[in-house]
Parts: sequence; structure tokens; C-alpha cells
Amino acid sequence: MLRQYPLTKAQTIALFEKYPSPFHLYDEKQIRANARRLKKAFDWMPGFKNYFAVKALPNPFIMKILKEEGMGADCSSLAELVLSEKAGITGENIMFTSNDTPAEEFVLARKLGAIINLDDISHIDFLEKASGTPELLSFRYNPGRLKEGNVIIGKPEEAKYGLTRDQIIEAYKIAKSKGVKRFGLHTMVASNELSEEYHVGTARMLFELVVEISRATGIRIEMIDMGGGYGIPYHPGDKEVDLEMVSRLIKKDYDELIVGNGLAPLEIVMENGRMVTGPFGWLVSRIRHIKNIYRRYAGLDASMANLMRPGMYGSYHHITVLGKEKLANDHKYDVTGPLCENNDKFAVERMLPELEIGDAIVIHCTGAHGHAMGFNYNGQLRSAELLLRENGEVEQIRRAETLDDYFATLNFEKLEGFKA
Repeated sequence: MLRQYPLTKAQTIALFEKYPSPFHLYDEKQIRANARRLKKAFDWMPGFKNYFAVKALPNPFIMKILKEEGMGADCSSLAELVLSEKAGITGENIMFTSNDTPAEEFVLARKLGAIINLDDISHIDFLEKASGTPELLSFRYNPGRLKEGNVIIGKPEEAKYGLTRDQIIEAYKIAKSKGVKRFGLHTMVASNELSEEYHVGTARMLFELVVEISRATGIRIEMIDMGGGYGIPYHPGDKEVDLEMVSRLIKKDYDELIVGNGLAPLEIVMENGRMVTGPFGWLVSRIRHIKNIYRRYAGLDASMANLMRPGMYGSYHHITVLGKEKLANDHKYDVTGPLCENNDKFAVERMLPELEIGDAIVIHCTGAHGHAMGFNYNGQLRSAELLLRENGEVEQIRRAETLDDYFATLNFEKLEGFKA
């Protein structure tokens, strides 16, 4: 079910007076409710925790809300580790899963007490030299052809992530020889996946691997991270993942494979980002120009720099024209931005009501991988982020960039003939 934009046209127009468009708006009340739903669906799992994928929405205000709802942080970079610390998330409430990792990131992860999840067998020695070997260590498994991926993350055998089946057995033996006493296992094989069977299959694959590792090494895995990748309904007709169904089916496999082999309790965690915040964010923009040539174009004051997914993946994001929700969608438009790139489009040949300059446009499901994937090509400045609080007030949680921000890293004073 596609989530309805929570403000009226009048409320949005009033916001424009204080916060010029474009901006991303997030709904605190719905995010909290969704976090509680996820926690409740899997509350039978020993030690269940969702480590929110910081890359989806790297804003400490949102991270603090999710911390209050019992979530940790899944980090993959130095900046994300720092954001987690700023939001009050430390220790084993951080899962550090990175690749091609520099030494300083391992150092900070160790300092914060994070669970380190290694991406390659060679990283065991690299980590030891960088920051010492921790008591708890996890490895990321890449099942190769044993598991299908999907369009966003690609086929596992073509992905740069993780260890092969043979490598992961050897990695646990090496880690044990270096004094590691606690062990985790992780995988992440799909993104934005709506199939319940897919997620259940991922859990079963990990349970089977836990049994194999135990028999081959004598090691007891205490925690598995099933990754994230739970999809959200981008199209109005899409259905949500049935979390309760997934939970029931995973429990059946847990009882058979983990309890049945004497390997319980096994903590089960996840790292969902998109399904936690994605449906509860909207990119709000206004129509700047209408152009009629071979096609009809609606040019927004937002661009691919504010939302990369349609241009990068051809992804669908639903569009609402505020005040025209009840009008017929009887005009065809390409909805575009101002970048000098022809893929700077939010929609291609989309049927919408007749549009006018100044219309307020809402692009749905931008609460994950929206603002986070922003960039400055063509000198475009990244937009503000606003939070609709539970009491109905709107708070700015990230201001819009300015030209001073854009030029801050340039040494104009060294430019010959430059005048301030």
C-alpha cells in the first residue's frame, strides 16, 4: 500500500514560505509505527534487533528516533560510524559491514565497540594489523550461483561482496586460531525484494550454513545477520511484504535446523533501511516550466541530484499533484529536472492531470536512498530535509546547501587574478 502524503496543499504552500522547494519531508509518527511493527513481527527471535542501514537515510535525527525504538545502526563508512556515535548509538548496537575498507575505519569501529563484519578472508590479517583482533567477529557470505540476486544488487556471483563457501569455512578456522571467541555470520543478496519466499529462503540458507560451519570447525555461531533488502510498494498496486508470514516460515526452519541440531539459541538480526523509512518520505517540488516539443515536459525545481533512483535504475516513483488528486490523469508528461543530462527524469510518459507552472508536486517513497544519494553535478545544491513531528509541527533537520557550501573546498585565493 502506497502511503499518503501527510500534508494538505495549503499546509505545503505555507511551508514553501519558510523552506523553499525542493525539500524532502519525513513523517516521524509513521516511521515509529513501522519500526514497532517490524520489531513485533520478529519478537520470537532470540536477541532480535534491526540495525538500520544508515546509508538509506544518514540523518542523526532519524537515527535517534530509531534508537528510541530499539534499533541499532548498520554502518559501512567512517562518516556513518561518526553519525551513529552522534546519535548515541555505540558498542554492539553498531554493525560495521564495509568493503575495500581503509584501516582508519576499522580503528574507529573497534574504538566504538562495533560488531565488525568482514567482507574478505584477507581482511582478517588487515584488521589485526590495523586495530587488533576483536573477541567477536562476523563474516559476510556470498553464495554465488546457489542464490539468485535481483536487479539492484545484481547476481551474487557477479557481486564484489563477501566470501565464498569454501573461504568462509577457512576464515572461521583462521579467526579461531587468532583468539576470536564469538562468531557471527552475515549475508546480503538482494535489495528491494517483495517476495516473502525469497527472504525465507535466505534465512534457511544461513541456517544450513550455520550447521555446516559447526560440523566443519566445531565453532558455535552465536548470531546471524540476514541482511536487509525487504522491499516497499513503490507502485500504488504493490503489496507490502507480509512480515508475519515471513516470521512464521523462518521460525519453522529455525526449529528444524537450529533447535533440531542443538545450536540454539542463535541470535537473529537484520539490517533493513528502505522498508523502515522509505515509504514515509516525500520529495516536494514545484513546476518551473512546461515545454511542448516532440513530447510534453514538466520541468521541476528538483533534479536527479535530489532523487537519483529514476535516472539511475529507471525506478518508478509515484507522483501526486497537490490539489489535483481527483482530476483525471489524461495528459502525458516526462517529468524532468534541470541537469544537462537526458536521464534527469522522475517519470517518462507518465499520465497526470493537466499541469501548470507553480503546481506543487509530491514524489513518493523518497525516505530511503533519496537525499542520501544526492550529488552536486552541474553545481546543483542539495536540498533541505524536514521532519513532520508527532505533534504536527515541521522541523528542519538538515538545511539546504548554499553556494558558500559548494565553494568551501576551493582555494579561490590561489587563483591568479582572483578578486574576493
